[in-house]
Amino acid sequence: MNVLDEFDRKILATLQVDSSLSVQEVADRVGLSSTPCWRRIQKLESLGYIRGRVALLNADKLNVGVSVFIAVKTNQHNAEWAQRFRKIVTSFPEVVDFFRLSGDVDYLIRAVVPDIRAYDELYQRLIAKIDIYDVSSMFAMEQIKSTTELPLVYASPPGGRGTSQTARHVAAH
Repeated sequence: MNVLDEFDRKILATLQVDSSLSVQEVADRVGLSSTPCWRRIQKLESLGYIRGRVALLNADKLNVGVSVFIAVKTNQHNAEWAQRFRKIVTSFPEVVDFFRLSGDVDYLIRAVVPDIRAYDELYQRLIAKIDIYDVSSMFAMEQIKSTTELPLVYASPPGGRGTSQTARHVAAH
């Protein structure tokens, strides 16, 4: 299964919207019977198309409704520093996204905290553990779009764009 077919894309689109659906419910939505659908889901999991199934939690209810984006610049461009920095940053439970970038900023971190004081405590813990050349923090004022759904249009067979719209439509109904 090097190339995803229409059923695979429909299954992925459906599970992205609601992974708690039973195999029968997924099968009904994508137009397959239960056993072939189950086999396809197993194959998609074994090939790594499906990394896991999770519950999406409400940040406000859990008192971590403030998102802060932390732009980090470093003058340490060596493997030892980078490995240590990665280990430190990934150890903080407040960090939910962490990227190494090209351009003027070396790393971008997104953390979730209850308030500015909690962010300052996170910042103090970070700079106590490792030297950083420059840190700039930006607080999200409004979350306009946030999704875990990946676009499936690029998973189409060569020359076969547009089929993910069908998969998206199936998943929504």
